[in-house]
Order: sequence, then structure tokens, then C-alpha cells
Amino acid sequence: MKPSFPSSIQRDHIHLPTQFPMMVSTSQGVSPSFQRLHWHRALEINWITRGSGIYIINGREYPFGEGDLFLIDSDDLHRAYEGKDLEMVIVMFEPTLLVSEQRYDHEILRPFRSTGTHFSNQISHKHQSSKRLTKYIADMQREYKAAERGYSSALHGLLLLFLTDINRCFKNEEGEKLRANTKHLEQIRNVIGVMESQVSYPWTLKELANLVHLSPSRFSALFNTVVGTSPMNYLVQLRLEHAVEMLEQGEQSILNIAEASGFRNLSNFNRLFLQHMGVSPTGHLRRIRGGT
Repeated sequence: MKPSFPSSIQRDHIHLPTQFPMMVSTSQGVSPSFQRLHWHRALEINWITRGSGIYIINGREYPFGEGDLFLIDSDDLHRAYEGKDLEMVIVMFEPTLLVSEQRYDHEILRPFRSTGTHFSNQISHKHQSSKRLTKYIADMQREYKAAERGYSSALHGLLLLFLTDINRCFKNEEGEKLRANTKHLEQIRNVIGVMESQVSYPWTLKELANLVHLSPSRFSALFNTVVGTSPMNYLVQLRLEHAVEMLEQGEQSILNIAEASGFRNLSNFNRLFLQHMGVSPTGHLRRIRGGT
């Protein structure tokens, strides 16, 4: 039976506090070493505090290292790959947090809204303003952790200073114009939506390409540009992610989980799981259950 075609990748729901929709957190590594392509309504600032890796944002590849900053807009399709010893500080906030400011300064969110035209998603640690910008993030992190009286006002003020500084420093700079065509982004977004919703279907490259009426070679080239890997490799990653979720539920056998995740061969499932996750499915179960 031919699979149905949902409209697009489902948006990730980021749950931020209702009273003050902003959160500052830290992240160590990417587990597994790849990340599912995703998008969300919340605006995101990433400060790489240690290590290295690669970001794929709207079809553009950004190798990064310690000290780099990333601005991710509401609709940006993005995923990260860990290089080595990756640590970052993540600031997430709802655009509504700055509604009143936009009445008086309609460009305050321009660093997010104009990525790809006047701003790049990445701010290098080599840029002259980098140390000043990262200090704002470090101050936000301290305020958020301490949660002392009036900390929400302090966070709000630091965020405004951060965005104002970027607007001033980058106002006359040309942003990244080498961005994937909007039509192609939407085509790939739709195909990934199908893959995510039906990971167990035995997809072929031709079937995936047919969903957007492209030749397999053209589709594969576009997919690589947007996602940073081939369609079939990304499908394996989605299937492994699905298998991890089922393993953590602990309700089915490894054989059933392999089949439900689209793997027709148990030895192939075990090999790929070990290759991508660094541990066998059985070993992952032992970790979950607190074994050695």
C-alpha cells in the first residue's frame, strides 16, 4: 500500500514558561552524534563554549568551534553534528517576549528575521564583537541560574543589549546569500515529513524522489544540500531514533523493535545501531535498566 503524504515536518514544541517565555540551558554533545532535522517557533541562540561540530541550517553547512555563536529563526530547518567534546549554552525565547519593543524598534528581531540576506546564522569567534556578545550570553546564564529577585528584567535587558549590538555591528555587512531555494526547502521538508511519519515503510530512493516529481539524482543532490547527508542515510538515522524510543519504552523484544523501525534484518539492525549509537541494542537496554 502506497504511503500517504503529510504536509510537512511536524514542528517541535518547545515548552517555555508562560509568565516569562525564555529559558537558558547548557548542552553537552549531540546524542547520537547526528540530530534529526527540525524546526520550532521559539527563537534560539547557541554559544559554543567548547568543542567542535557542524550545523546544517536551511541547506547551508556551518563548521563551528569554540566561541562561535548561532542565531536560529522560527522557521529555520536545522540539525547539528558533534565533532569533539561539544558543549554549548542555549538561549530559547518566544518572539512574543519582545512585542512591546517592536512597537518602537521594528528592527530589534532583524538578526533572526534577516538571516540569509543581511545576517548570517553564524557569528564567528574571530569577529571583533564576539567577546562582547558572548559576555551577554554568559551574564544571561548567571542570571537564569541564580534566579534572584528581578532576574526576568535582567534577562530581558541583556537580550535587548545583545540584539542591539548585533544590529549595530552587522547592519552594513552582507549576509549569507547562498541559501537553498525556498521551493526546494519546502520540497525536502515535505519528503522528510513522510519519512518521519512512516519510518517502517521500505522506501526506495525512486519512491522518495517521486513524491516531489524529481529524478532520483536531482532529488538526492537537493536532499544532500538541505540535510547534509543522503536520503537513505537520513532514513537509517530516523529509524534508529525510532528504535531508541521503543527500546526506552521497554515493552517489546529487540526483534519486534527492529521490524517496527523498518529493519528487515536483525543483524543489520544490530550493526547499524552499534555503528551510530556506540553501543548495541542490548547494551542500550542494560544502560536504561541501570545494568553494566
